[in-house]
Amino acid sequence: MKRQRRPRKASRRQLARAETWDDGIEEIQKTPADEPDETGWKTSTAHMAGLSRLVRAGVWALVASGPVLGTLAFLSSSAPAQGAAKPVARTASASPVGPAGFAELFVAAYLQAGQGTERDLAPYYSGAVALAVKPGTRTVTQSTVIASREVQPGYWAVTVAANVTAHDGKSEHRSVQYFRVGIQTTGTAGTEQGDATVGYAATSLPAQVASPTALKPGGLAYETDRGSSSADPSVETARGFLAAYLTGTTELDRYTSPGTRLQAISPAPYAALKVTGVQDDSLGAGQQKVPTDGTVLHQLVQVEATDRVGSPVSLSYALTLRSRAGRWEVASVDEAPAIRDASSPPSAVPQTTSSPDAGTASPSPSNS
Repeated sequence: MKRQRRPRKASRRQLARAETWDDGIEEIQKTPADEPDETGWKTSTAHMAGLSRLVRAGVWALVASGPVLGTLAFLSSSAPAQGAAKPVARTASASPVGPAGFAELFVAAYLQAGQGTERDLAPYYSGAVALAVKPGTRTVTQSTVIASREVQPGYWAVTVAANVTAHDGKSEHRSVQYFRVGIQTTGTAGTEQGDATVGYAATSLPAQVASPTALKPGGLAYETDRGSSSADPSVETARGFLAAYLTGTTELDRYTSPGTRLQAISPAPYAALKVTGVQDDSLGAGQQKVPTDGTVLHQLVQVEATDRVGSPVSLSYALTLRSRAGRWEVASVDEAPAIRDASSPPSAVPQTTSSPDAGTASPSPSNS
């Protein structure tokens, strides 16, 4: 019975509030039509009735829109932010440095190992090894990687060149030999990630391969021979500059263009210098006068430098000269001699390096 009385009390309260609201509206409507208010405006019954209806509609609109506004607020707070930058995973690119270095160490250990020392190859190759050569009959004085290619993801073919000295007890034979080896990486090895777990393994013993083809150089851009005459102003500039550059006997700034940042080698490696030949890209056979300011000249200078113990050393320098105020000045020491446009190595030099692959090459077809 108590549970039924509570709803009745709540309904009675709501009716009382509604009657109070209606009574207030009726009192407003009973206001005399011509009674002015303090602001000077006149109110009428029709005007107050319309105002009451507008207020009542606004109240009910707010009550009805409450759940809708709450739902929209909840959805907007739980939805992901639009336009937020998403983190992009950094992809590590494979690097040939690790596999190349591992292959170079493996080839050096392989060339110096022999019968009874096969265990020296265990850090590089885990397969069964039985070497017939006597240990110490081959030594490596220098080795370097000349090619590295990723044949499959995480699997590299590396070619190593080595200066090998063979000993037979009576004499020595020196040669440059080339070996190719497969290097497999484990995990994320060979990537740029410094904290990655790195591991390498050779998949077989090295295979000796033929040497790369040696080519004659393409045509150089220095087609005019200047010799070494001191009467040529450009030759004299090259001589003075290289003497200052290599021996430190004079100031370098005397021979360089303003603004250049060339510095002499320090400490000076040579005590004296002699120019033995100069070639350039000018068209004239002789050039006793310096052309107008801003003229550029490219030189290839052959020198014979004498080191601190008196031994002669032959060197070549590619220089760029620029004319200014009636004299030549060195604008730069070029990184490499200039070649003619579209120039390429024209022909191959016959190979003289011995290789096991040479004896197994397929013979050329005969026309007979």
